[in-house]
Amino acid sequence: MDRELVLNTGDRLPLVGLGLWKMPEEKVPDLVCEAIRAGYRHLDSACDYGNEAAVGRGIRQALEAGLCRREDLWVTSKLWNTYHRREHVRPALERTLSDLGLDSLDLYLIHFPIALEFVPFEHRYPPGWLFDPEAAEPKMQPVRVPFRETWAAMEDLVDAGLVRNIGVCNCTLLRELLAECRIPPSVLQIELHPFLTQEKLLRFCREAGIAVTGFSPLGALSYLALGMAEPSESLLNQPVVTAAAIRHGRTPAQIVLRWGIERGTAIVPMTSRAERLAENLNLFDFALTPEEHRDISALDRHRRFNDPGVFCEQAFNTFFPIYE
Repeated sequence: MDRELVLNTGDRLPLVGLGLWKMPEEKVPDLVCEAIRAGYRHLDSACDYGNEAAVGRGIRQALEAGLCRREDLWVTSKLWNTYHRREHVRPALERTLSDLGLDSLDLYLIHFPIALEFVPFEHRYPPGWLFDPEAAEPKMQPVRVPFRETWAAMEDLVDAGLVRNIGVCNCTLLRELLAECRIPPSVLQIELHPFLTQEKLLRFCREAGIAVTGFSPLGALSYLALGMAEPSESLLNQPVVTAAAIRHGRTPAQIVLRWGIERGTAIVPMTSRAERLAENLNLFDFALTPEEHRDISALDRHRRFNDPGVFCEQAFNTFFPIYE
């Protein structure tokens, strides 16, 4: 099995990356360096994760140790919601590049199809979801910025040589975007796991030549500590998963991750534990049977853990559905 996806630009995206959401800043430099030592060449970051400077220190450690060259790494970051106006897109990228210590990104994604009021860097960075966290009733402050305006600014970044590929995340506006864009999206990043298989969206992307990366590929594990999932929703306890793990001599997590890459998508599992790095990467010397793959896919419940239509109201006092 090929370990990379060939994008519509001809660039090659490693199938397995390290997701850096929720990673404690103090652990990130060593974790990134150890991941690269273990063989990771794909790092999935974002302004909103609040740890890009620490990611940059980890990349620098790895490069100085001779573990890889910059051109061997695939580094993704994401444009935050408060920077959707055209005049804010390049400064946002330049701040990310400065934090990461890089001259360019391999992939830059629009993080959400959600435009919020601009928050100056010197006032708060990363700005988060709330316009004024100190307000009596803090809320999100949406603004009317056409998606095509933001995308045109993303295209400008490619023209300037600051970004090799551009794409979108958490977004279903693909048909409209493809009709209006000058540079088509290379990648769509979405929540993907056996409880949320999104078969029709994957089929559309295959036909449109858009590669797909699945975040939260292990499902509920990323959301338990946030109160956004219940322990009973763990994929790792599902009988079809545990039975396959026994048959293959693998962990349940490896079975679920293998299912993800067998669908032709890249995945970005998260771990803050160095011992899990090798496990999450060690997916290429076995294969699920067609029956196992089918049975795991049949777990689909259309269960979305990362849904702004739910968490924005609960956490940020603002009802903001984007999928309905």
